Amino acid sequence: MNLPKELKYSKEHEWVKVEGDKVRIGISDFAQSELGDIVFVELPEVGDEIEADAPFGSVESVKTVSELYAPISGKVVEINEDLEDSPEFVNESPYEKAWMIVIEPSDTSEIDKLMSAEAYEKMVSEE
Repeated sequence: MNLPKELKYSKEHEWVKVEGDKVRIGISDFAQSELGDIVFVELPEVGDEIEADAPFGSVESVKTVSELYAPISGKVVEINEDLEDSPEFVNESPYEKAWMIVIEPSDTSEIDKLMSAEAYEKMVSEE
């Protein structure tokens, strides 16, 4: 399982990468492997507000449809349009090609509540 150390992780299996005053969000390698082959990704619109722990989109695999839960609150400033035509990027490259959204966080202290790679790895190993 690939878990980049510089990222933070949520209990709902999203990752967060702080990039200056913005935050990039996607789903973890563990999550994509549990879901199986991703066939469709639904994302919010640029300008939408997302709220921590609330759904902001979904991923559909050959097995199931899963909600995407916002790890932190903020305003969507960019979406990964490549996922519309290439949802398989989620399986192939969950951290590089398959980031989902970029937001301007409304409360950066929410980032501190997320897990380190080590804590996330411990959580998923117990599931």
